[in-house]
Amino acid sequence: MKKLVVGLLSLTLIGGFSTAAVVAAETKPAAEAETPHYPLKEPREQHWTFSGPFGYYDKAQLQRGLKVYTEVCSACHSMKLVAYRTLEDLGYTEAQVKTFAANYEVQDGPNPQGEMFTRKALPSDHFNSPFPNDEAAAASNNGAVPPDMSLLAKAREIERGFPQFIFDIFTQYQEGGPDYIYSLLTGYEEPPAGFTVPQNSHYNPYFDAAATFAMPKPLSDGQVTYDDGSPQTVDQYARDVAAFLMWTSEPHLEDRKHLGFMVMVFLLIFSILIYLTKRSVYAKAGAH
Repeated sequence: MKKLVVGLLSLTLIGGFSTAAVVAAETKPAAEAETPHYPLKEPREQHWTFSGPFGYYDKAQLQRGLKVYTEVCSACHSMKLVAYRTLEDLGYTEAQVKTFAANYEVQDGPNPQGEMFTRKALPSDHFNSPFPNDEAAAASNNGAVPPDMSLLAKAREIERGFPQFIFDIFTQYQEGGPDYIYSLLTGYEEPPAGFTVPQNSHYNPYFDAAATFAMPKPLSDGQVTYDDGSPQTVDQYARDVAAFLMWTSEPHLEDRKHLGFMVMVFLLIFSILIYLTKRSVYAKAGAH
């Protein structure tokens, strides 16, 4: 009798687990369909001069990107980790950097009287923040604090699922951040039929946290004047500022890639020497 009861209980438990597994399998696709994965559209891969093992920064493009940031992005976004003196890496002279920094004022002090004061920025100072604190930034931007752009190109790299991330190892794809920034700036579009955009929000399928966000379309054709004859279009502005933000995120990229190449060459030569040495040693050992 005891064995019969145990057997019936076992069958009941097995049946219950099987039913639960079937229900879970049936409801999982439905749940995934109801919960969208962001971004709704994957960032569009672009060609960048700094991609690949021999990548380099186009200084003319970085200078244009700085201009777009200064005239457009800096109204809301800070770059607290970038010092003015680093702009010499973009091809500017020390005098030009001093002149550029002097266009801004920073708070300093205290002075001998114990008071804070403002002065013209020096090359050693960091880029000014457009707001005195996060509360003021949120109050001016519908409750959302605009992110600091110093490391934005690294912070906004979109995770690429299987098997794409496997291929990225061999293609050395590391430009997810600039691709995301470019796609976001050029990706504003009308929402699909039946989609309700919240008040003070804007539809952009490339945003990584939702389908809408507070930032209105920041760029328009002819908004920034280029002195080198480059196209003054949204596409070019987005491309240039994305490259500039990659530089602010990784200013030593060229040195890193150059050092990496030299290390690989050294390892290749070292491996050949080890192989030849091993072959010579074993050849002599075999002769004896």
